[in-house]
Amino acid sequence: MATSLDTGVPWVMCQQADAPDPIINTCNGFYCDQFTPNSNKKPKMWTENWSGWFLSFGGGVPYRPVEDLAFAVARFFQRGGTFQNYYMYHGGTNFGRTTGGPFIATSYDYDAPIDEYGILRQPKWGHLRDLHKAIKLCEGALVATDPTYTSLGQNLEAHVYKTASGSCAAFLANVGTQSDATVTFNGKTYHLPAWSVSILPDCQNVVFNTAQTYSQASDQPINTSEISESSWNFIKEPVGITKSSAFTKVGLLEQINTTADASDYLWYSTSIDINGDEPFLFNGTQTTLHIESLGHVLHAFVNGQLSGSGMGNSGNAKVTLDNSIMLAPGKNKIDLLSVTVGLQVVPVYRPTVWFI
Repeated sequence: MATSLDTGVPWVMCQQADAPDPIINTCNGFYCDQFTPNSNKKPKMWTENWSGWFLSFGGGVPYRPVEDLAFAVARFFQRGGTFQNYYMYHGGTNFGRTTGGPFIATSYDYDAPIDEYGILRQPKWGHLRDLHKAIKLCEGALVATDPTYTSLGQNLEAHVYKTASGSCAAFLANVGTQSDATVTFNGKTYHLPAWSVSILPDCQNVVFNTAQTYSQASDQPINTSEISESSWNFIKEPVGITKSSAFTKVGLLEQINTTADASDYLWYSTSIDINGDEPFLFNGTQTTLHIESLGHVLHAFVNGQLSGSGMGNSGNAKVTLDNSIMLAPGKNKIDLLSVTVGLQVVPVYRPTVWFI
């Protein structure tokens, strides 16, 4: 479809290895220095350089050291990269009831150089600023020619951009993760910390090393207004279905279609009549309440009392709950409160219940 439009300008397609001409296939990821487009007529482009990651409920706060991020950028340009884009450079927020997916928090801070609140995250912002200043000093050589590669030893590399007019820029890399190294390049010695790249805009003098940060860490207080308990409004939710909009159906309905995404919560209620002569009432055997749900949180109540709860996680949203319950002679009420925590593209959330 794209090629048939004959737009006259190239399309850019993230991560489509078989993109036909003139569509340019590009790279998304934490590291893209080893990426190669599917044609030597296409530029080497990095459309998403992940500065952090999503914040998930129950997970740790994502963190990507700026030394590693700067290393990835420098390696990309060292090995012939032409364009890179940060994802994200400015963090943000999902408002209301929208998130990036199941168990993804509304914060989209992403450990970005500018955080969710618009505040510079140091030393990440300052270190990347200095990195791009150094790359900018190499511009004349970078845009004029392709790099030549020289091995300086195990895990040690030099890439040199040198033009016929004499412009020269060099990138010296130590891709080892354990030990610093000293290398000889153009008759001079250079110290390379582990997992770092040094940038030499004139092929002689180091103006930047990715592992050496000089920007101060963030220490900017955030003013927060005090909120008293009295400013919050609470509604005590009774257990089970109490609203006049309730209806009865055979079987368990899928949650999202039932709520029309107007609420994250849905009550399911049923009851079991116990005659009083059932063997389990006398022989000590227990009744098990078994519940399976595709997500995400479930609270089970028996006769108005909490019997058990289950919760999925960002890796597996499904909930399985097995609880021993006590049933008494007469009518026993079972109430299930099903909760969603972010929605998939095609969500189907319906608990399945057995009594054993």
